[in-house]
Amino acid sequence: MPSDDHWSAVEEDTQASKLARKSRETPFVPIGVAGFIAVVGYGIYKLRHRGDQKMSVHLIHMRVAAQGFVVGAITLGVIYSMYKDFVKSPLKTGTKK
Repeated sequence: MPSDDHWSAVEEDTQASKLARKSRETPFVPIGVAGFIAVVGYGIYKLRHRGDQKMSVHLIHMRVAAQGFVVGAITLGVIYSMYKDFVKSPLKTGTKK
């Protein structure tokens, strides 16, 4: 059996190291999650001071705001990824004009 296929406990990542690595690879995902949590927290805070607004309308507004933040973060992440792949990488591949 080749030594490359052998499992070792030293190679195992911890949850914190996996999270840190994934955050470096895709930085807009944690930003989207943080924004989602912030919008939900704000919605819970404003729940007591919503005035005459019905509960269902308040919850719909908060859901739309949270989804909008997450979709915006994902969109920025895709644009950043496309920039990295198509603008920066042609310089590295050696394509000549």
